[in-house]
Amino acid sequence: MMISENLKIIREKIKGACLRSGRSVDQVKIVAVSKTVDVPAVEEAIDAGITIIGENRVQEAWRKFQKIERPVQWHLIGHLQTNKVKRALQFADVIESVDSIHLAKEINLRAQERGKAVEVFVEVNTSGEASKFGVHPDALVDFLYGIADLHYLRVTGLMTVGAFLPEPERVRPCFSLLRQLRDKGNAAQIAKIELEHLSMGMTNDFEVAVEEGATHVRIGRAIFGERKK
Repeated sequence: MMISENLKIIREKIKGACLRSGRSVDQVKIVAVSKTVDVPAVEEAIDAGITIIGENRVQEAWRKFQKIERPVQWHLIGHLQTNKVKRALQFADVIESVDSIHLAKEINLRAQERGKAVEVFVEVNTSGEASKFGVHPDALVDFLYGIADLHYLRVTGLMTVGAFLPEPERVRPCFSLLRQLRDKGNAAQIAKIELEHLSMGMTNDFEVAVEEGATHVRIGRAIFGERKK
């Protein structure tokens, strides 16, 4: 099946989820996750209307960024090590995986060196799984206060990786929690922090995520097919 046909199916599913939850399809953006996907396939997705590319690894993203000249946004969605921040800022329009004060300070420092603020989402561990990265939900507001004075960060949203469960309905509590945390963060009225975006939901559960308020869904396999090993 062609990538354009896959995207048509995904958009119909998003439309259905929006109808069920009283939302507009304009409120949801597809982040095409291109981990292990070759450049021609990424370009095919862009030609089919994709405007955001999501990459997990800095070096892989950098290689593709240098080859793809189409006007798209690049989101870094994987765990970011501090020693790769400088490279990440050479291509990333948004870093979705800020999960520590230490990392936030390094991003701020490198962004200051470049003289340009960078948009970031705070990653939250909503599943409670020890294997996952992210700020603990109970610590989020304190975390936001802790990065509020980093002037070269524009904190605009939250991101989570839901529990890896076969039934999407069982993942819903992760997405509901992230929405509640966004509202709690905004209610704190922390200077310069306005949480607008919720990046949540992947191939198996993005419809439930949209119903719970996702503004960005990170989809790879449903667009590009099974990943190369």
